[in-house]
Amino acid sequence: MEFLRDLWGFMKERKKWWLLPVIIVLLFIGVLILMSSGSAVAPFIYTLF
Repeated sequence: MEFLRDLWGFMKERKKWWLLPVIIVLLFIGVLILMSSGSAVAPFIYTLF
C-alpha cells in the first residue's frame, strides 16, 4: 500500500491528474484478467479483446 500512497502523493504534488484514468483502466483490465482465468466466464471475456 505504500506504493499507492507514494503514487498518490506524486500525482497530487506534480499535478499529474491525467495519470489517474490510465491507472484505473490498467487496474480494471488486470482484475478482469485475474477473475476470468479458470472460470466459465472466460470465453465471453476473451471475445471483448
